[in-house]
Amino acid sequence: MKRILSSITDGRGFDIGLVSLPLAFLFILSGLPLVYNVVMSFQEVDMFSLGSFTRPFVGFKNYIELFAQPETWPILLNTAIFVTASIAGQFLIGFGLALFFWVNFPGASWLRGLFLVSWVMPGLVVGAIWNWILSGDFGVLNFLLRETGVISGNIFWRSDPNYSLWAVIIANIWLGTSFNMILLSVGLSGIPKDLYEAAELDGANAFQRFWTITLPMMRSTIGAIVALGLIFTLQQFDLFAAITSGGPNNTSNVTQYWAWDLSFRQYDFAKGATISVIMIVFVMFASVVYVRSTRHEVRG
Repeated sequence: MKRILSSITDGRGFDIGLVSLPLAFLFILSGLPLVYNVVMSFQEVDMFSLGSFTRPFVGFKNYIELFAQPETWPILLNTAIFVTASIAGQFLIGFGLALFFWVNFPGASWLRGLFLVSWVMPGLVVGAIWNWILSGDFGVLNFLLRETGVISGNIFWRSDPNYSLWAVIIANIWLGTSFNMILLSVGLSGIPKDLYEAAELDGANAFQRFWTITLPMMRSTIGAIVALGLIFTLQQFDLFAAITSGGPNNTSNVTQYWAWDLSFRQYDFAKGATISVIMIVFVMFASVVYVRSTRHEVRG
């Protein structure tokens, strides 16, 4: 013990002590609940045994029963559509805005800063705003679509089974576009201008420069953004709670909202934990992609 203390006081073990504190903090607040959640998915849990760690072990029974439920596969499909459409929409619009602001016209800096408003706003506030925009009777979106001749009658975005999931997707794309734009702008600023000048002298047009220079140089940034987008989208809960509540009839329900509904509305904590474990697998996959995309970066 004396040797350990002396190594800390003379500076040789100070870095270990400095790192151990945040690691212990993360383990207590994140690691232990994660382990508890995984263990719960293999146990029989009810209201009376929730406070106990030693409960009847049921193996993969919760997983088998979960996938046997008729609503499981439609909700998983909703989740896949929500994640894919959200990430694609956020990335494409964010990339377009990043390229637009890359021109660096007068006023580009403060105009780009205005787009960050959506990212810093709480999810429930964004959901309340989009509740008004997507309202079937007096919503702004229906008004614009009617005035432009796209639709002839009102669309009830939140209560129509054909549109309820897309209502949340539209709101989530708006919420995450600015984050994609900022990260993509950082990636674009790291591309040397000399490459474009040389390609232009060789006769390459704008599309050829984009395809042969911009996209290859942005590969790691794009991989990191897609991975982070997958993680953030799988964590999205507020918009569903504020806009559709998973309805009507689970047509806009996704795994993250369903896990909460099973645990805290239906009090089926084991099934809720089971869904969370399944989501953790996808988040870990996205984390691996993110680490592999950024591992070559030089850190000073």
